[in-house]
Amino acid sequence: MNPFHALLIALALGGCATAQRPDAVEAPDPGRLPSAQRAVSVPGLRPCSDGTDGTLQIDPSRPVNILVHGCNGSTGKFRSLAEVLAFHGQQSACFTYDDRVSLMVSSGQLAQAVASLAQHLEKPRVTVIGHSLGGLVARKALVADRADPLPDRPVDVRLVTVSAPFSGIAAARGCAVPALRVATLGVNDLVCWLISGDSWYEITYASDFIRKPGSLASQVQGHLKVITDERGTCRRRGEYGQCVESDHIFSLEEQRYPPVASAPRTTDVVVPAGHVEIVGEDGVIPRKLIAVFQREGVVAATPPERQSAFQDLLAQLYGRAGGR
Repeated sequence: MNPFHALLIALALGGCATAQRPDAVEAPDPGRLPSAQRAVSVPGLRPCSDGTDGTLQIDPSRPVNILVHGCNGSTGKFRSLAEVLAFHGQQSACFTYDDRVSLMVSSGQLAQAVASLAQHLEKPRVTVIGHSLGGLVARKALVADRADPLPDRPVDVRLVTVSAPFSGIAAARGCAVPALRVATLGVNDLVCWLISGDSWYEITYASDFIRKPGSLASQVQGHLKVITDERGTCRRRGEYGQCVESDHIFSLEEQRYPPVASAPRTTDVVVPAGHVEIVGEDGVIPRKLIAVFQREGVVAATPPERQSAFQDLLAQLYGRAGGR
């Protein structure tokens, strides 16, 4: 196996992944806030849990957050973040998609999900939050220049992406090298497809998906782009403190792309944090992301009288009261 294919496999196995944690905490379903008044079914959306019931319980008079996981993700892996939002009175739904399907297909499904959800809201206001590969899907869903854009209906949308590789995934660079594709008589393409599915070429620097990100639709009020500086981060350490699993997945260069950064209504925020650390997992509270979200108005400020209860919730959700 050559080094390029070994790197691709390493990426598939551990790199492009949403945080995972055991489902030991039995917390209330974040999509079922006390004020929920209507049960709705929206294709592609479900409560942020791994339960079998896909019905959303929403208050149609209030905004909704849509969370979009990265590759190897599931709705349940965003449960904790959804509960952080719920604690602050904000309702959420999770978008489900197959990360081996074309990203253009998945982004089209998300666009339709946003439009369908808006029909159930009295004053349609939706915030779409995507992590990692989910950030690529989320932004592409909300551009105007696509074959299946958001329907021209009244809806205010805010886009938030976290650790999204807008310039393409460097580890997949070899998938786009013409000479290598020709020299291997198609074997290179097959290996790339086996690892990444139908999105294998879309995630490379050479694809139109990356090179032509498109202009945000008029319904999108703003794009908060959280870039993680993952240098020197570690997800798991060994018995003697040595790093045995890095949390450095995407470089700053992979997350920065001029046509995206220069788009109107786009704000970049750089955070020194690991790829999984930023969204949290068992034992790691996403304090840095919560701080950014509260500063930028994505998450409501925590009232002083509820600070203690909020810290208790974080300790319950993420397994400890600290967090790096």
